Amino acid sequence: MNRIVRKKQLSQEVFEIEFEAPEIARERKAGQFLVVLAGGETGERIPLTIADADDRAGTVTVVMQAVGASTMRLARLGVGDDMGGVLGPLGVPSEIGAFGHVVLCGGGIGVAPIHPIAQAMKAAGNRVTSIIAARNKDLIVFEERMRAASDEVIVCTDDGSAGRKCLVTEPLKELCESATPPDRVIAIGPPVMMKFCAATTRPFGIPTVVSLNTIMIDGTGMCGGCRVLVDGRIRFVCVEGPDFDGHKVDWDNMLKRMRSFRPFEQAAKEREAAHECRLFGSAGQTAV
Repeated sequence: MNRIVRKKQLSQEVFEIEFEAPEIARERKAGQFLVVLAGGETGERIPLTIADADDRAGTVTVVMQAVGASTMRLARLGVGDDMGGVLGPLGVPSEIGAFGHVVLCGGGIGVAPIHPIAQAMKAAGNRVTSIIAARNKDLIVFEERMRAASDEVIVCTDDGSAGRKCLVTEPLKELCESATPPDRVIAIGPPVMMKFCAATTRPFGIPTVVSLNTIMIDGTGMCGGCRVLVDGRIRFVCVEGPDFDGHKVDWDNMLKRMRSFRPFEQAAKEREAAHECRLFGSAGQTAV
């Protein structure tokens, strides 16, 4: 069993879940992900990036947003429940080395998967600057953990309710233009955010790595849904990534392909919401 030992609701749709998975906790590396089989044997496989792990306690932490049918099912689980089938660690680990000054850009729940990368980069002797961003202060996640893993943290919100009122690209550009520019930039978050982070660093020639976990579907390389064009070649995110050179990703192609899934995702979400209402009443209360 992958028993849930702790669950915390970070915002209306975002949940932090810690569960027992001793072998994964022991073997995982920064940048890797899991596949969770939500809803039993007939459920959907959901790729979730590892946000933290405790090898002594044998637990793994993920942060997920309940935006689709399967993630809504996961959100209804509580402490003591079984996460279901969990496979991992999967994916190619992030490249960790002594680069010098590393800037990490996390958008929304993308801050959670960038956390173990911050820890690893700091342990490798780098100076770590983290830029974390969200629409408003209530959607900022892992701020204290990022402060513990970074030399400097810059908080940005769209509405100015926390930190600076700006997009992540504004302080990123300032750092690129500074006397101590980044030697490497890593961005994880919504695809549009990662696209513009890469566009910001390109004129300065700063190596920029992006994690394309948002396009993954089954996470095992069998469905082909995660294919992207990188430097003119078709690559499969779940088995060759999720990290890629942000300057070589065909962002327009990727964004277009992701939009094609939206009608199916919306239909599944509506069916699950209706099921949730039948379970918990019209208020749609979620067990936490």
